[in-house]
Amino acid sequence: MKKEPHIGLFIPCYVDQFYPQVAIATLELLEKLGCKVSYPLGQTCCGQPLANAGYERDTEGSSLHFIQLFEEFDYIVAPSGSCVLHVKEHFPNLPGKEKSAKSIQKKIFELTEFLTDVLKVENLKGTFPKKVGYHSSCHGLRGLRLASSSELNIPHFNKAKQLLTNLDGLEWVELSRSDECCGFGGTFAITEEALSVQMGKDRLADHLSHDVDVLTGGDLSCLMHLEGIAKREGQKVEFMHIAEILNQAIR
Repeated sequence: MKKEPHIGLFIPCYVDQFYPQVAIATLELLEKLGCKVSYPLGQTCCGQPLANAGYERDTEGSSLHFIQLFEEFDYIVAPSGSCVLHVKEHFPNLPGKEKSAKSIQKKIFELTEFLTDVLKVENLKGTFPKKVGYHSSCHGLRGLRLASSSELNIPHFNKAKQLLTNLDGLEWVELSRSDECCGFGGTFAITEEALSVQMGKDRLADHLSHDVDVLTGGDLSCLMHLEGIAKREGQKVEFMHIAEILNQAIR
């Protein structure tokens, strides 16, 4: 790895539209850790919603555009496990661009994955005096393997925990069901609304039963789903993306 890797910051659609502060926090955090970061202004949707709806082959245009925008960078980093997984595993076949696609897929990383596996961050210095519950999203957990899942007989690990528990004052909460789905699932929340909401309520209840101050995670789609339920139920728990916590904690 270069001493100052040049990173292309990939910001998913819903982050750009609803949570721009998370994009800013990601940028600032990476720069604090010694990275040179650029944000390609021409970036668009990576194609995940279309692919999730069964139209993966129709994402050829967005996939080619993504490659053209990001292939010059040393690494591509995004504060979203689901979008990273789409680029890594669900790009359509692109005749003549196979080599470029493989290169892109090897150098794109979810934020916590990049910090732990590429930058080799081991001991962040910062303060965040809150009781924190972490939601492991399905794409990050079972797709990118950002943490160990309970159905596998493997040693326990969690890349977000590795980063957060080094912060002074932060209390990491061990949930009763640490890797349960929140029920969002993109179009699942639309086609199976009642089931999606009930799963979200169950996931939220686990955090609330442990009296967390902040509910965090690496996928804003999941946090958005849980936050919507919390607001409708009048719950006072705070929601923050992990990039916001780390950036706020590190001065």
